[in-house]
Amino acid sequence: MDLGLTDRVFVVTAASAGLGRASAKRLVAEGARVVLLARRKDKLDEAVKELGPHRAVALAADLADPSVADRATQLALDTYGQLDGTLVSVGGPPAGTALGTTEDQWRGAFESVFLPALRVTRSVAKQGTAADLAIGWVLSVSVKQPIGGLAASNGLRPGLGMLVKELADELGPNGTRVVGLMPGRIETERVRHLDSLAEDPAASRAAAEGSIPLRRYGTPEEFGRVAAFVLSPAASYLTGCVIPIEGGSLRSL
Repeated sequence: MDLGLTDRVFVVTAASAGLGRASAKRLVAEGARVVLLARRKDKLDEAVKELGPHRAVALAADLADPSVADRATQLALDTYGQLDGTLVSVGGPPAGTALGTTEDQWRGAFESVFLPALRVTRSVAKQGTAADLAIGWVLSVSVKQPIGGLAASNGLRPGLGMLVKELADELGPNGTRVVGLMPGRIETERVRHLDSLAEDPAASRAAAEGSIPLRRYGTPEEFGRVAAFVLSPAASYLTGCVIPIEGGSLRSL
């Protein structure tokens, strides 16, 4: 199936590893070009080398900086002369309970998770050159059900999920699509770190796998294939929804 991604250009955030990097790799494999955004320059350099300098450029910066979103979209325009969309992923907030998370931690989570997604979206909506812009937000299954020990994520992700609907309403008349992606247990640094916080990490992982109908964690590559489809013209009537990528673990429709 030809996804229609040849020579389309996307800004991909959190692109140095995990879901962002896997998604960027899939986009490039389908013929797209990417601007990779993340904090770790060494990892970004590796990614550009892997994807090819004619298909990828990088910006090492922190999305918590309000200027970074515009810098990333401008880099896409300066390098490739066009901008067709974005996949926005942000770092997960620290683990903790609702009452055990301090006000500073709540504020920091909002500024590092919630606001960056809006900044990148605003910049792409303003600077994008395509009539059919595609915007994807990497969220979490905590949009629909809480994850134990991740109160900040449980508090923020559902709000972002609802904004997918709001943005679809606002941007749809212009031809722009907005879709949320809800990864569950995917084999990433973040998930391995969360598993390591348990008294018995191996037992914790086994229990998590046992709760998933497919009885295993997903891979970043599996996530990346869904992300590439969602951002492609092949998904041209898909907007205002959040899509689970979690092996069936969600207990809601």
